[in-house]
Amino acid sequence: MREIIVPPLVNVDPDTNVTDLVVRQAAKASNPALFSRLDAAGQWQDVRATDFLADVSALAKGLMASGVAAGDRVGIMSRTRYEWALIDFAIWFAGAVSVPIYETSSPSQVAWNLGDSGAVAAFGESAHHEDIIRQAATSEGLTALAHVWQLEGDSLDEVRAAGAGISDAELEARRSQASLTDVATIIYTSGTTGRPKGCELTHGNFVELSENALVTSLGTIVHEQARTIMFLPMAHVFARFISVLAVAAGVTVAHTPDIKNLLPDLQSYKPTFILAVPRVFEKVYNSALTKAEDGGKGAIFHRAADTAIEFSRARQAGKVGLVLKLKHAVFDKLVYSKLRAAMGGNVSHAVSGGGPLGERLGHFFQGIGMQILEGYGLTETTAPVTVNTPDLIKIGTVGAPIPGNSVRIADDGEILAKGVCVMRGYYKRDDLSAATFEDGWFRTGDIGQLDEAGFLTITGRKKEIIVTAGGKNVVPALLEDQIRADALVSQVLVVGDNRPFIGALVTLDEEALPGWLGRHGLPASTSLAEAAVNPTVKAAVQELINHANQSVSQAEAIKSFRIVPADFTEASGHLTPSMKVKRAQVLKDFENVIEEMYSAKRPTLA
Repeated sequence: MREIIVPPLVNVDPDTNVTDLVVRQAAKASNPALFSRLDAAGQWQDVRATDFLADVSALAKGLMASGVAAGDRVGIMSRTRYEWALIDFAIWFAGAVSVPIYETSSPSQVAWNLGDSGAVAAFGESAHHEDIIRQAATSEGLTALAHVWQLEGDSLDEVRAAGAGISDAELEARRSQASLTDVATIIYTSGTTGRPKGCELTHGNFVELSENALVTSLGTIVHEQARTIMFLPMAHVFARFISVLAVAAGVTVAHTPDIKNLLPDLQSYKPTFILAVPRVFEKVYNSALTKAEDGGKGAIFHRAADTAIEFSRARQAGKVGLVLKLKHAVFDKLVYSKLRAAMGGNVSHAVSGGGPLGERLGHFFQGIGMQILEGYGLTETTAPVTVNTPDLIKIGTVGAPIPGNSVRIADDGEILAKGVCVMRGYYKRDDLSAATFEDGWFRTGDIGQLDEAGFLTITGRKKEIIVTAGGKNVVPALLEDQIRADALVSQVLVVGDNRPFIGALVTLDEEALPGWLGRHGLPASTSLAEAAVNPTVKAAVQELINHANQSVSQAEAIKSFRIVPADFTEASGHLTPSMKVKRAQVLKDFENVIEEMYSAKRPTLA
C-alpha cells in the first residue's frame, strides 16, 4: 500500500477554539475533575472544571489588563506542573498565542524563541527562570517583551488582581474570537538540525485531532473516569497534545516535575494510563531486569519476559495454547503483578511516541498486562498522525492514521502526511513552508512503509541514512535500537557516511553499570571512563553488536566501535529535551574518536 486516506468522523464547527473544551466540561452536571494537585500534606486534591474555568478566566483578564492583545505571543518556561496548563489555557482565553520554552534552555535559546516569535510577555517557573528570560531579553534587545511573571511566589496573584476591572463580557468577546484556522501556539523544533523553526499549530489542529481521536477506541481509555500523570516536558508537542486531549475527554491529569519522584507519584496517584517516550519504557524494563539480577532472580525474570512476549505474540496471532496460558498465569503472580504495582497498580495502557519502541518491548509490556499504544508524529503534525488503538493494533508498527489524517509513501520511501493534524506552516518562514509541502502533503523527513491494512512502520530518518564509500545505504536506527535495548547501554550512534565500513559510538548506562560490573566480577566502583576500556565490558558490547548485525547484511553490519567515556545528555548538548540524539553535534564533538576508529589498522570483525 502506498497511500491511506481516513476521512474525519467528527466535523467541528469552524468557529470553535481550544477554550471551548474547558467551557464544555464546566457546563456538565458531573463537573469532572480536570486536574489533581499535591497539597502541602502530600495528598492529591482534585481541581474541578468549574474551578479551573474560574481561575483561567481570572488570569486571562489579568493578561488583557496588562496589555496582551489578541494574537500576541506569550512565552512559558517551566517544568511540567499544573500551572503550565493553567497559564496555557489562560493565554488562549485572552485570545493570545502561547510559545513554550524548555526549562533547560540556555539564554540564547530563550532569546531565539521569544525574539523570533515577537513575544510581548513571558512566564518563568521560578526566580531562576525569570532571570534567564530577563538576561535573554537584555542581551538580545527584546524590546517587545513588556512583562515577565513567575509561576511561583505572588506573581500569579498579581496577574489575577490586575484583571479585576475586566468584565465577563469583555473576556467572552476575546475568548470566542479565535476560530479553528487561527494559530494557538508556536512550538519551536528541538533543533537537532540547525536553528529551531517555529511550527504554527492552530486551534483546529488541537480540537479536530482530539475530537476525532476520542471517537476511536482510544475513547475507551481517555474518558471522564480515567486518570493520567504528566512527566514529559509540557514544552514538547506530545505532552501538549495529550494535555488538550485530556481536557476534551474530561480526564483527571496530575503532574510530576521531577522524574526522580515518578515511581512514588505513580503509586500514590494510581493513573489508569500514562504517556512516555520509548527510552522511559526501556528504562523501566532494564531497571526491573537489573533489580532481578542483583537479587539473584535474573533467570526467573528472563523466563518471565520471554513468556510475556510469547503470550502477546500468540494473542496477536489469535491463538494462545493451554500450556502458555498456565505459564503466563504463574509468572503473572511472581513477576508481572509486581511490575504493575510499581506503576500504581491501575495502569492498563500507555501511549508511546517520540521514537521507535521496538516490537520486542511492545510485546513484553502487552504480555504483562499493560498495552502500549505506539504512535507516530512530529511537532509539525501536532504529535499523532497515526496511532495504534485498543481495537486496531499491530505491535511493531506505529498504527494507522487517526480519522481526518492521511499518509502517503513517496517513491523514495519518505512518509508524507496530510489532514487535521498538519500545522499551518513555519512562522515567518514561507520559504521553508513551501519547501516542506508538496501538493498539500507535508514531507516528514522520515522513511517508512504501509502494510496492506494501512499500518505504518518507521524505518528511519531520511537525513540520517548513511551512504558508505562503497555506496551502501544504511539506516542507523535499525541497529541502534537493538543495541540500546540492553541495560548496559545508554546511547548508540552509528556512523560511516562516506567511510569504508560502518562503525558506532556507544555510551554506558551510569545507573545500571555498578550492578552489571558486580555480576561480572568487577569492582562496582569502576568509573565510566575505566569501564569504557575494560576488556570485559568491551566484549559484552561486542556481543550486543554481533546480535544486532544478524538483522542486516554484511555491508550494513557494524565492523568497529568505540565506547565513549561519558554519556550523551541534554546538559552535555548531545540530547534534545525529548531524549533524541543530536547526531550532528555528537559527530562534531567526537570527531577525533571517530577518526581514530577509522585510522586503526583493521576493524573489529562482527
